[in-house]
Amino acid sequence: MSNVTALREKAGESEKITINLGYVDLGRIDLLIQEGFYSNRSDFIRTAIRNQLTAQSDFVSQSMVRHTLELGLRHFSREDLETVRKARQKLHIKVVGLARIAADVTPELALATISSITVLGALQASPSVRSALAERIH
Repeated sequence: MSNVTALREKAGESEKITINLGYVDLGRIDLLIQEGFYSNRSDFIRTAIRNQLTAQSDFVSQSMVRHTLELGLRHFSREDLETVRKARQKLHIKVVGLARIAADVTPELALATISSITVLGALQASPSVRSALAERIH
């Protein structure tokens, strides 16, 4: 079950966020775009976020170790969860990035094998599995 892979930014593998900026900040960003430093506002914001994440990378790494978080994409297939159930174990899922529960996982299987889910990023699961695990998602 060790199928953790690093995330790469691709269409469909990202999460849309909304931010509010003051007019002065927005104008300064638009000036940088006009001068050719960035292609658009999204390019500026992505670059700024990456720069901050790079600047804070030591803290993020230490925090991930302290909280035993997995980084990247963590996919849980029906077979993975069946193996956990056969071993009479339960998972405490902790992911920084994307946690994905396969579409063929039933709510009953998810409840039988997943004790808790903490995702800093995004969780992809069927609506029925999300609903069944609602009290276990943090």
